[in-house]
Amino acid sequence: MKNIGFLSFGHWTPWPQSQTRSAADALLQSIDLAVAAEELGVDGAYFRVHHFARQLAAPFPLLAAVGARTSRIEIGTGVIDMRYENPLYMAEDAGSADLISGGRLQLGISRGSPEQVIDGFRYFGYEPPEGMDHADMARRHTEVLLQVLEGEGFAEPNPRPMFPNPPGLLRLEPHSPGLRDRIWWGAGSRATAEWTAEQGMNLMSSTLLTEDTGVPFHRLQAEQIERFRAAWTAAGHTREPRVSVSRSIFPVISDADRAYFGHESRSQDQVGMIDGGRARFGKTYAGEPDQLVRELAEDEAVAAADTLLLTVPNQLGVDYNAHVLQAVVEHVAPALGWR
Repeated sequence: MKNIGFLSFGHWTPWPQSQTRSAADALLQSIDLAVAAEELGVDGAYFRVHHFARQLAAPFPLLAAVGARTSRIEIGTGVIDMRYENPLYMAEDAGSADLISGGRLQLGISRGSPEQVIDGFRYFGYEPPEGMDHADMARRHTEVLLQVLEGEGFAEPNPRPMFPNPPGLLRLEPHSPGLRDRIWWGAGSRATAEWTAEQGMNLMSSTLLTEDTGVPFHRLQAEQIERFRAAWTAAGHTREPRVSVSRSIFPVISDADRAYFGHESRSQDQVGMIDGGRARFGKTYAGEPDQLVRELAEDEAVAAADTLLLTVPNQLGVDYNAHVLQAVVEHVAPALGWR
């Protein structure tokens, strides 16, 4: 069995050919797609976070709304850029969204990726302290977030408060028990995956790795997962970690599928440059269901992960994306033993 979810970037463009022409469309359709996915038996609804872009940004109102409209499906992010975050305020928001959903929040975070503006986090009021760069700052914000999610008191109470306090130091409220174990780090390299394990976070790996050793994408990602699990064991954590990978998978079973994605049937890995270094991008899987089953059976990273996130073309609308999810769940997943 494998958890299957969708991952939406929430793009919107005011173009006639887009089904998602405004920020309101992106938000409301994201909620509707999560509801439809739950009805189809999909396990997770995850959303990407980008700032200064025509995409989903502030995740917690959306997550809370999805949590209120659904009852079973996991809700999450993939990923929140921690360079932009106040970790204490974030802990309050995350605790609220998790409680509204009944403990279904799976919060993916990371140091961030190239953004729409130069050092956008500075506009949010964050400057790396002396001796740190932006990645160090993201990890420092993460350290604080993980600490306060433990639920231990740390703030000195006012001796004359407006309302009575419980005894001892105060923690942030609302506190959601168990949320600390449902934090994921979006790792782009094998070394970062090992660091993720040391921090006791679950591993989230996308269709992009910020390194390249010359081997196929899925094999490099499988090595990343293997190193994560070895580091987890070495760190002595007692719970079982979770691992997710993202894939673009489009079964071609209709004329619309063929028009949209038929040309992707010969997709291959790509190698490019990110932040001055070589990076490897995973291919798109598109084709007849039998073809996809054969190809995905050879994907070592998908086999190693417990959770698969399907990237969805959200601008094609809720109905079409629900069709894609249904096609994977009904025509591909059972043949691979995922269902």
